[in-house]
Amino acid sequence: MTDTLLVTSTEEGIGKTAITIALAKAAQEAGNEVGYMKPKGTRLQSAVGKTRDEDPMLARELLDFDAEMHEMEPIVYSPTFIKEAIRGREDTDELRDRVVENFEALAEDRDTMLVEGSDRLETGGIVDLTDADIAESIDARVLLVSSYTEPGDADEVLAAADQLGDRLAGVLFNGVTESAMDELDDDVIPFLESRGVSVFGALPRVQDLAGITVGDLARSLGADVLTSEASTDVHVERFTVGAMGGNKALDQFRRTRDAVMVSGGDRSEVQTAALEASGIKALLLTGGFRPASAVLGRAEKENVPILLVQSDTRTTIDRVEDVLHSGRTRDAETVTRMQELLGDGVDVHSLLQLSE
Repeated sequence: MTDTLLVTSTEEGIGKTAITIALAKAAQEAGNEVGYMKPKGTRLQSAVGKTRDEDPMLARELLDFDAEMHEMEPIVYSPTFIKEAIRGREDTDELRDRVVENFEALAEDRDTMLVEGSDRLETGGIVDLTDADIAESIDARVLLVSSYTEPGDADEVLAAADQLGDRLAGVLFNGVTESAMDELDDDVIPFLESRGVSVFGALPRVQDLAGITVGDLARSLGADVLTSEASTDVHVERFTVGAMGGNKALDQFRRTRDAVMVSGGDRSEVQTAALEASGIKALLLTGGFRPASAVLGRAEKENVPILLVQSDTRTTIDRVEDVLHSGRTRDAETVTRMQELLGDGVDVHSLLQLSE
């Protein structure tokens, strides 16, 4: 009989894909026949005339899985699909049957199935296929991946637990900072367990898994790197917009960390202020305007890369937000690092119900 674990999350960019594939790899290494599925494709890219989710492609490669993409990802949850569903042009029963039939085909002769859910529990509600609905349809246990920054985050976990009901196997916290870990361990986890919510563990925030590198950001945006000496290997996790004058902008920049500053390429005073703030790791200039030579020279000296795009500031902000929300590029290295973290901080055999 196939054991099925559906991995869902409370928010985007929390490491769900890396955790799902890393668990699948762990089950494989324990000698199990393992399958993978992502019923609703949400991390979409277009290639060769087809829109597909990148995550099943990575899973198929890393797990050496020979299933077809349309089996692994039966629903392409694109903006067009959503519009059609809202207009009543998608049959919810047919969609559910499609998910179940493909799941059963993929699960045949498999000991363990890892099913990757959506970035949010409500996704799929318009066609009655939230992750909770899918877990019920395929008889899956559910692992909820959550972040943690403050005790109030327990509200979101409890709300998710109520929605998932008896299907919830437990919670895994990911990307927890060192300063928040003691509070989570000492207070929040015991509280959740007293409310009947099992917690499998808490994984620490690791710099090379947080955010994306400036180089990856530049490639995602098609940006030119104007600084030849400044390293693009530094990670950024957020962005800030240089919309104010010099002094006010500097106050704003000093309150952020691990950020890329976005502004028009002709805003020299804002760029100079950004270069004085240690939390600004890169400048992203818009409109195709190259900065003044003095700004470029200062950036090289401070080892702060400057990127240039042709698009306007508003469009650029939207694109940066999408890239950062998607998280760092998923690759074999990411999955291997996540597998190491899981091995150190979680009883993976218990989570996957593997025989010793």
